[in-house]
Amino acid sequence: FMNNDTLSQLEQLIDQLISQNSQLQTQVSELKDKNSKLIDENEILQLEVLESEEKQKDTSTTLTGLLEKLQSAQQAN
Repeated sequence: FMNNDTLSQLEQLIDQLISQNSQLQTQVSELKDKNSKLIDENEILQLEVLESEEKQKDTSTTLTGLLEKLQSAQQAN
């Protein structure tokens, strides 16, 4: 048989473990939420980068076309 002191200590330890477990579950839940938000933000940023690259390609193509026009106009003179 356990004496009363041992039972009391066991009770305290179990209460502490239950409390710690609850805190950890809350932290896990918060971290899952943060992770989900960061994943969403990352996807948005990746899409923005792709759009920016497309715009840069379009701008580059337009500039190349303008340069070619200028060069052919110069050669005609």
